[in-house]
Amino acid sequence: MPIRVLIVDDHELLREGLKSLLSREEDMEVVGEAAGGREAVALCRSLRPDVVVLDARLPDVDGVEVCRQLQEEMPEVAVLMLTTFSDSDLVLGAVRAGARGYVVKDVLGMDLKRSIRAVARGEVAMDPKVVGYLMQQMRSPSADKEERIPLNRQQLAIIRLVAQGYTNREIAERMFLSEKTVKGYLAEAMRRMGVKNRVEAAMVASKNGWI
Repeated sequence: MPIRVLIVDDHELLREGLKSLLSREEDMEVVGEAAGGREAVALCRSLRPDVVVLDARLPDVDGVEVCRQLQEEMPEVAVLMLTTFSDSDLVLGAVRAGARGYVVKDVLGMDLKRSIRAVARGEVAMDPKVVGYLMQQMRSPSADKEERIPLNRQQLAIIRLVAQGYTNREIAERMFLSEKTVKGYLAEAMRRMGVKNRVEAAMVASKNGWI
């Protein structure tokens, strides 16, 4: 089955360009497009796409808030944030809202398609420039530094590989574990850390000096 994609951006030319780019792929189908946040949420309710390519800056509702609404109502829908902005606060907000990926608009077409496929599989897709902003943000001094949460050696090793961009399958191969075991260790680590996804887990671990 093709990956069903909804494109959300207030610029018509960009939407048309993305639609043309993705429609050439045999494993992708653009099922709809929206120019604003409210329209995007309504379309998601009716169309139930696999991936939403979502602009972080929209004229009516902020893209981060749209992402949060989508994840609360339809957590099975993968959100890939697409924007010209690489502001660390915006990126951090998107990650905490549940976005599985974040890429900037100057991304090459091949990289965008790779990112869509990755988030559709449940993986994380972050632009390297964005990762730099996140790491800088999370390592900055903070008056309300997060409490240290103990993780065992296996969990720390897995979080370290997650931060380096490895998938569960690749981590399993490197650590001589089954993919199911890796998923279990990772789920327990995220539960102990109080985070919702892989990216936030890597950021919290980096901020606290665990990896």
